[in-house]
Order: sequence, then C-alpha cells, then structure tokens
Amino acid sequence: MKQSHRLFHDWHRIRDGTPDRETLGKRMARLRREVRQTPEEGSKCGCAKTSATCWQILKVEEGPWTFARVEGIEPTNNAAERALRFAVLWRRISGGTDSEGGSRFVGRMLSAVATCRRRKLNVLVYLTRCHEARLRGESTPSLLPASKASQAA
Repeated sequence: MKQSHRLFHDWHRIRDGTPDRETLGKRMARLRREVRQTPEEGSKCGCAKTSATCWQILKVEEGPWTFARVEGIEPTNNAAERALRFAVLWRRISGGTDSEGGSRFVGRMLSAVATCRRRKLNVLVYLTRCHEARLRGESTPSLLPASKASQAA
C-alpha cells in the first residue's frame, strides 16, 4: 500500500505539472523495481499455486507501467470504465439482445456513440451521414482521426 500511495502521489504531482515526465520516469523505474520484488520472491516459494500466480503477474508486469512511458496514459482504468458505463447501463435497462445479429448491431452502435462522444461529434449527424452514404453505395464515414483514417484507406 505504501508503494501504491507513492505511485499516485507522484502521478498527481506530474498531472498537476510540478515535476517533469523525466522525473516521473525515474521515480517509477525505482518504484517498479521495488514492486517487482514481491512476485519475484513469490515465484520461488514452495507453494505451487502462489508460485504460478506470481509467474503470471511477472508475465504481464510491464503493462501497468505504460503510463510512466507514454504521455496521455493514466495509471488507472477510469477512462475505460467511464467509456463502458453507458453500455452497461443500457444492457441492464434493456435486458440485452436475443440474437447474434442484435448483439453485433448494439455493439457497433454503442462503439460509435462512445467514439462520437469522446471526439465531441454529434452522434445523430454521424449516423445520418452513415445512412446517406449507404443509400448512395459509398463507404461509411470513418470515426478514426484523420491521420489513421488515411492509413486505413
């Protein structure tokens, strides 16, 4: 817990602009070494179940530290949780779907709605453009940022 508190204390300082990202990288590298010691020790213990769990943790150990290397990534999954909240609430209220096709449609619609909201686009305008493009036999407008959309084409 002390290590977790240190991580978020440093993260909040970086987010508020106190030290720079290079300082965060150095602090997180030190903290990462400390945090890594526990599963390394656990992987060598005599309990097969504990050892296996620690090996699994070590296999994915790099992922949670992405925020220290990549600007714009946070050390929590709050953004992902917020993005999924609408879909979870919709499923709870509606009872979900009864078919594979319905599930695919809902998944695509919820994805489009979440992307439009995140990019501050009007959902109705986007869906109307998609429908019009389909009627004209054209490809649907992309929700990818301009640089990625041109690469995908």
